[in-house]
Amino acid sequence: MNLRHPLILLILAALLGPAASARPAIAQASAAPPSAPGDPAAISTEALGWLQALLRIDTTNPPGNELLAAKYIAGVLNHEGIPCQIFPTTPGRGFLVARLNASAVPDPSHALLLMAHLDVVGVDRSHWTAGPFAATIRDGYLYGRGAIDDKGMLAAEMAALVSLKRSGARLTRDLIFLAEGDEEEGGAAGMQVAVQNYWDQIAAAYAINEGGRVILRDGKVVAVAIQASEKVPYNVQVIATGTSGHASIPLADNPVVHLAAAVAKLGSYQAPVQFNSVTRSYFEQLPQISDDETAKWLRALETPDRQDHAARFLSAQNPAWNSMLRDTVTPTILQAGIRANVIPSEARATLNIRLLPGNLLQPLLDTLAKLVDDPLVRLEPAPDIGQPAPSSPLDGLFYHYLEQASRKQFPGAITLPFMSTGGTDSALLRLRSVAAYGLLPFPLTVEDVARMHGNDERIPLDSFRQGVDFLSALTRGFVTAQ
Repeated sequence: MNLRHPLILLILAALLGPAASARPAIAQASAAPPSAPGDPAAISTEALGWLQALLRIDTTNPPGNELLAAKYIAGVLNHEGIPCQIFPTTPGRGFLVARLNASAVPDPSHALLLMAHLDVVGVDRSHWTAGPFAATIRDGYLYGRGAIDDKGMLAAEMAALVSLKRSGARLTRDLIFLAEGDEEEGGAAGMQVAVQNYWDQIAAAYAINEGGRVILRDGKVVAVAIQASEKVPYNVQVIATGTSGHASIPLADNPVVHLAAAVAKLGSYQAPVQFNSVTRSYFEQLPQISDDETAKWLRALETPDRQDHAARFLSAQNPAWNSMLRDTVTPTILQAGIRANVIPSEARATLNIRLLPGNLLQPLLDTLAKLVDDPLVRLEPAPDIGQPAPSSPLDGLFYHYLEQASRKQFPGAITLPFMSTGGTDSALLRLRSVAAYGLLPFPLTVEDVARMHGNDERIPLDSFRQGVDFLSALTRGFVTAQ
């Protein structure tokens, strides 16, 4: 590849800003010579350029502006001769669908869907050491909001699609690519529209989405966690009411005081430990890659008389494990008062609740109300934002294929099923009987994963290349299998 042209474009992008950078990036994609079919090093280099271009397009949600990124992707795919279509949902927002068909008539009953989202969460620029939308490469990392969540996945899936098209391989299954929007705000302007109004465009038997993990420890991949399920999110308002008055005369029913006491109780609540088929298998296999002390307590989770103590030890060691073991209740927002010298008549807090799949919200609310035990405080659930969905099967064709592909790519690593503590749009697919799995393909340390939604989100360049190779190889193997 001629490196002088991308360099010029990077300089222009920095001068013109992220919105303008989308236009020259499309031109660069159209002019760049393609890598040789089957050349993984070359396609991963191209994919890195696509990722940088996507990171420079600010799709912070709200407002999203996903169409800018969708149009960039369309420019790349059109140049490769890959049919694609953009579907607007609201002004400035929408999603893109591309596909390679195995025959003249699309066959969703065997198709594979690769999906990732175009939008990203907001940033506090004052806490970033690199511009969140500058796509800075430094010390072997690419920095940018969305580098891991989820534009890295977008670029890797584009690479899988493009390399397959260039290879001229004969497909035995349709391959569909979906770059969707509004994932970070519930999907009302994105995946929900795609499923409800354009299902014929994305219908598939199998899907790969975000949500999994390739666990890197001491420079070596020790496990590939394949997401087959996820917790269900709900928001609940905690509302305290009382008498408004002058702050110089303290009142016993001050809503701020009652809310503070309620939030303190709710924030310290621990639901009982519960397992499902996914988490049970996950925790049963973890001792294989754990130190002796941790492994001892992981095994003790199955011992009734030691389970609670084991859960306390493991929860302190890894907060994500705590969330996987139980329903969780997290206070996130406090709102009260209009002036320093006025006692307000109302004070509010928001709880973000994550339920284990299959659990109902109302029994938990009843338990929390008893815990608060205050007639001046009530709990009000917001309209449901969660999508309770069944788990994807752990004994099906595609799950076993993902296990085999993972072991081939990372010899010596174990594979294990995984339940996300956060939500993904895979739930909407599972409700349509799609065997959807999360497989974030990049080897990442715990510290790098923790930067998702945080400051200085970044992806190691070597991990990105490995992820592109991994996703491209397993996609090609599955859609060309006889």
